[in-house]
Amino acid sequence: MKVALDTLGCKLNQAETELMARQLAEAGYEVVPQVDRADVYILNTCTVTHTADAKARHRLRMAHHRNPGALVIATGCYAQREPDMLRRIEGVNLVISHDEKPELPRLLKKAGVHPMAADSTGNSSPLLRTRAFVKIQDGCNSYCAYCIVPLVRGREKSMPATQIVAEVGQRVSAGYREVVLTGTKVGSYQDNGTSLRELLVRILAETDIPRLRLSSLQPQEISPELVRLWRNERLCPHFHLSLQSGADPVLQRMERRYSVTDYQNALSLIRGLVPETAVTTDVIVGFPGETAEEFQESCKMCRDLEFARIHVFPYSPRPGTSAARLPGRISEKVIKERNQQMLALAGESARSFKQRFIGQTRPVLWERQDSQGVWSGLTDNYIPVQTRSSDDLTNRILPLKID
Repeated sequence: MKVALDTLGCKLNQAETELMARQLAEAGYEVVPQVDRADVYILNTCTVTHTADAKARHRLRMAHHRNPGALVIATGCYAQREPDMLRRIEGVNLVISHDEKPELPRLLKKAGVHPMAADSTGNSSPLLRTRAFVKIQDGCNSYCAYCIVPLVRGREKSMPATQIVAEVGQRVSAGYREVVLTGTKVGSYQDNGTSLRELLVRILAETDIPRLRLSSLQPQEISPELVRLWRNERLCPHFHLSLQSGADPVLQRMERRYSVTDYQNALSLIRGLVPETAVTTDVIVGFPGETAEEFQESCKMCRDLEFARIHVFPYSPRPGTSAARLPGRISEKVIKERNQQMLALAGESARSFKQRFIGQTRPVLWERQDSQGVWSGLTDNYIPVQTRSSDDLTNRILPLKID
């Protein structure tokens, strides 16, 4: 029986989709890339914005339209928040909570979808790529004003360090060249006295993973002791450091736990110790009460800090969050205008960062070749690159001079 998996949202969702793919392959299901060929379609949803909700509903309807005979299953954060809404979508057969994800093979059998023959290695999954996502933590205790995630993911909980080290070792044995450690709030990792820094030390000492990358950190989690670990070249010089706003009054209304100065100091520390690092970030535009002046402060800060990539989110009120009750809602017209302005700035910033490395040679993990013979990959500091080669570059880390 064939199963297609699809993912919306963050790297944590990608890690959980990879885990579901392995579970299904080990249970004897064949994991396929297209819904058209599948007996089962599983969508791992996101609910961080109303746009993410709309995308999830659209994909579920399209999956049923393209393959009416397939069993359609919704899971993930939107499924956790509004299961009844998703059950009402035509063609959706099953809605699975976060807690039920590990039970997926059993739930499929209960629904009458039985596997053929078990594959104990789980390597039959076509979702396995050159980079693996390993979940080290879940949940969040911070309850930022705008964020639905603590309500659908629950309180912070960390995976055992020994289990994580073993999983990274398994990915190395399976042929992966890079592992991305991910979670809801990675910087809060804590397992019986083992901090994130100590976890990284263990992974580097006890596995042979060539490249290790973190998904996201917050400014208050940055310390000299942590950043000095990046002297080890196996740690990719790439930090995703959430900003959300460049104006202190907005950060206070968002209930973030840092100031603009705190953010600037964290960034200076990173760039002082890892000078060629890529720093990527998130910015929300149109948060309730955001004045034109405060928005311009965010623009100026983003311009001055020269981010490698800026993920721009127009504010979206989420039911149950404190921000949904705040006065000073910004009109959709103004939010759209600010979103376009910040996206233009993000494009300029990304181009400027990449141009700094023209003429340099960087290690590249090559991932795939398109139909025109062009290979694509990522440098250690998160620059997407392309080249032509008659050799098979798949899953190889090779030096590339950027022109």
